[in-house]
Amino acid sequence: MSSSMMLRRFCCFSAPAIASSSASSSSSLSPPKKKSLVFLGSPQVSAVVLEALFNASTAPDSAFEVAAIVTQPPARRDRGRKLMPSPVAQHALDKGFSPELIFTPERAGEEAFLASLKALQPEICITAAYGNILPRKFLNIPPLGTVNVHPSLLPLYRGAAPVQRALQDGVKETGVSLVYTVRALDAGPIIARERLQVDDQIKAPELLDLLFSKGSTLLIRELPSICDGSAQAKAQPQDDSKATLAPKIMPEESWLSFDQEASVVHNKVRAFAGWPGTRAKLLVFDKENGIQNVLELKLITTRVCNQIKSDAGGSDEISIHNGALIVPCGGRTQLEVLEIQLPGKKVVSAAAFWNGLRGQMLKKL
Repeated sequence: MSSSMMLRRFCCFSAPAIASSSASSSSSLSPPKKKSLVFLGSPQVSAVVLEALFNASTAPDSAFEVAAIVTQPPARRDRGRKLMPSPVAQHALDKGFSPELIFTPERAGEEAFLASLKALQPEICITAAYGNILPRKFLNIPPLGTVNVHPSLLPLYRGAAPVQRALQDGVKETGVSLVYTVRALDAGPIIARERLQVDDQIKAPELLDLLFSKGSTLLIRELPSICDGSAQAKAQPQDDSKATLAPKIMPEESWLSFDQEASVVHNKVRAFAGWPGTRAKLLVFDKENGIQNVLELKLITTRVCNQIKSDAGGSDEISIHNGALIVPCGGRTQLEVLEIQLPGKKVVSAAAFWNGLRGQMLKKL
């Protein structure tokens, strides 16, 4: 694929005719007044960072301009399976950013893409949940480096799912880090970090939003030092001995085990909210005719039960109390289930689900 074809990949999507002033690339004939910055990101949380960069780049004293955007290729989404740009690409188009300056390579190591990127002569690259591995050839292009907005307190939770794994572990504190990108996974020098206390009911999508919002503010605060190169001198190396990993979540991890303590189950429900969700199988028992059916459902909202004490810890029967399903768990603990979702159905309250059982017993498997 030629570089011109790649640059025009987004022309099939409607975009405003007037391009943002941020969209102009620097001329190769004269040095730019501002540093040329390329942004890489894909999901909606990345669009928050991009918006902060757009706003900051228009300030009179701004030291940079957004010269190009790199994002995941268009994908088929929603029920209609319509080919749609990534949330970052759509946000850029909505802001009037030139579609010819939105790159959508399948891999960041494609020669045609790298050639097009080099032609723009970017001085800084900023990444936020881009979703592709950056090869050494890419990292060698911007002279001022590539900086990543990473939603954890590095060196903790290096990897693809830092927010989800932190919630799964039940952490009380997390944060966001600005870090230079190196070939090793999330292992580069740290420019700055911001801490955040974690509420025990917050779910992964909400925490992601909070962290990338904080990360955007942190990035704009630190950009002057990134642009003048002083950030490279002050950045602190990570202590690899304290590193923990946050591997990608797999769909088969979504199954819950009520043999674990209620806090473990609750943390997993919070961590896997959105995608892939958490699933469980329950036994529905009709006392009148003795018929039993296995019911598969998703647990949407839960909390650890602190008021009701398990009498024996050996019962598998699920009850309801104050509108919540009370599920016995390991270690004589109990889980309150507040919202559930049956396959192909909408999310309903636990009370509405219980009423639909019409007197049938419910047990855990």
